[in-house]
Amino acid sequence: MSDNSVRRLILILGGARSGKSAYAEALAASVAGDRPVLYLATATPEDEEMRVRIVAHRSSRPAHWRTLEAPLDPAGELEREPHVVDAPVVLLDCVTLLASNLLFDGARHDSEDVDATAGEARLERALDDLLALYRRGRFTLIVISNEVGMGIVPAYSLGRSYRDVLGRANIRLARAADATLLMLAGMPIEVSTLAAAWEARRRELFPGAET
Repeated sequence: MSDNSVRRLILILGGARSGKSAYAEALAASVAGDRPVLYLATATPEDEEMRVRIVAHRSSRPAHWRTLEAPLDPAGELEREPHVVDAPVVLLDCVTLLASNLLFDGARHDSEDVDATAGEARLERALDDLLALYRRGRFTLIVISNEVGMGIVPAYSLGRSYRDVLGRANIRLARAADATLLMLAGMPIEVSTLAAAWEARRRELFPGAET
């Protein structure tokens, strides 16, 4: 069992194919040592390509890791897992798909008939439950999410809603995290440290100013 005094919440952000999952898995393995990591998978095999991706992801992980399928309720799946109290590390991959699953809530992904406000509320509850379980637990939590706000503005309203919902979720997780990493070309950059350095510099440049 991991020591409650050294448990951490780590958020790993990045674009597609930036190395998020590979780095998160390497970090989880280094923290867990020879103990099994509990892997929370949010992907659903909706088509053949996704099924192939899921199989490839699973086969790349150490055989002694445990995988829980958690497309809608990561905290609920964890609470039903009898060995979670023994897991030194829980790895959630990823909030990007969790947000999509909860936003669409069974609707077709090409449908515009989606209540984004209700979907965001479902995502907020899922994150509430996950963060509450982490705070009560004794495990390090590593969370992966995509940074989707740096590309072209989506041409359709649902795409813009999804981008906004995920962006707000990432902000919330970053505020709760002990460290937030941004992956660029497979290399981790700790943006939380850079942000703290900037805040100190800002106070020097603008004494008395509030943000």
